[in-house]
Amino acid sequence: MLDSLLRKHQKNFAPVVAVDWQKDPYCVLDFTDQNPDLQDLNLVDTRVFDAYVFKKIHQAGAWIGVGGYNEHRAIYRRSSHFQQTDEPRCIHLGIDIWAAAGTAVFAPMAGHVHSFANNAHFGDYGPTIILEHQIDNQRFYSLYGHLSEESLRGLQVGQSVEKGQKIAEFGAYPINGDWPPHLHFQLMTDMQHYRGDFPGVCTLREREAFLAQCPNPNLILQVPRLP
Repeated sequence: MLDSLLRKHQKNFAPVVAVDWQKDPYCVLDFTDQNPDLQDLNLVDTRVFDAYVFKKIHQAGAWIGVGGYNEHRAIYRRSSHFQQTDEPRCIHLGIDIWAAAGTAVFAPMAGHVHSFANNAHFGDYGPTIILEHQIDNQRFYSLYGHLSEESLRGLQVGQSVEKGQKIAEFGAYPINGDWPPHLHFQLMTDMQHYRGDFPGVCTLREREAFLAQCPNPNLILQVPRLP
C-alpha cells in the first residue's frame, strides 16, 4: 500500500511550500456546509471569495491557509464544472494550500514530469503539472493545480525533477481557474487515461473508490492540525 510507504519515508520529503508547519502560524479553512460564513457569501464573484479567504488567514495572524482532503464541500456550487451529471461532485480529493499568487512550489521528492496542461475553465485547475515518482519500486503521481501560466513554460514530458526543486508558482485569478490563489496538491496511484488533469473532486457515490486511488496528501505535507 502506498499509504504505508509514504509513512515509512515521511522524514525524507522536502516541503511543497516554504513553510514550517510545526512552527509557523497557519489558518485551517472550512469550506463545508457547516461553515455559516458560506451561506451568504457570493462564491461566484472571485474577488469576494478572495477577500474572504485572505481575511480569515490574516485574522489568524498567518500568511498561509490549508485544508480540504476528503472534505464534503459547499463551494463547488459556484461552478457548473462540478455539476455536469445528475449527482454533483463535492468531495475534495486533495489538500489546498492558500497563499499569495507567486508563492513558490517545490517537488517533495525526485521524479519526472508525467504531463501538464492549462485546464482553462471557470472553477477548473487552470495551469496544472503532474509529476511521476517511485518509492520502493512503487510508482505514484503528484498533481499541482491552480498555477501560473509561467509555470508551464519550457516544460517537457519526461523532464527530470530533483527533490526540493522549484517547479511552479501559485497563479492569480482568473488564470488559475478563477479561484483565490492556492495550490491544489493531490496524490494518485494510477493516472488511468488522464494527462495534465485528474479529477480533484468526486461525487458522494464515488467517494470510497476515489479515496482508494488518491491517498491523503498530508502523508507528505505533515500539517499537524489536519488528519
